[in-house]
Amino acid sequence: MTLCCRGIRGATTVEEDSAAAILAATRELLERIIALNDVHEKDVASVLFTVTSDLAAAFPAQAARELGWRHVALLDAQEVPVAGSLPKCVRVLIHWNTTKLQAEIRHVYLRGAASLRPDLGGKGEQGHD
Repeated sequence: MTLCCRGIRGATTVEEDSAAAILAATRELLERIIALNDVHEKDVASVLFTVTSDLAAAFPAQAARELGWRHVALLDAQEVPVAGSLPKCVRVLIHWNTTKLQAEIRHVYLRGAASLRPDLGGKGEQGHD
């Protein structure tokens, strides 16, 4: 198989705008993505985190650093504030070097973010983005 750079998507929501809530939810999301896809830091090219405008208490990338991702390029950004969009949401896009096909990648949507991917049948951690 050929090694390719693929994207893994995920999202979750938090109950409140606090550093503890943002970091715990982001850590849970990353741990689920890592486990479902057998991701290793050495294979991760970069990670983009976004938060909705109602979350400002912490940078989600800090959760990746706390998991030991010291050499991965990480970037935090704010989502476009579209009217009616899901509030208190953290999203992630991991650029990952892998031999897996796109159809084999498991994208993860937890908590209220499961509503972003109704094609996953409410499972929140299966399917393809």
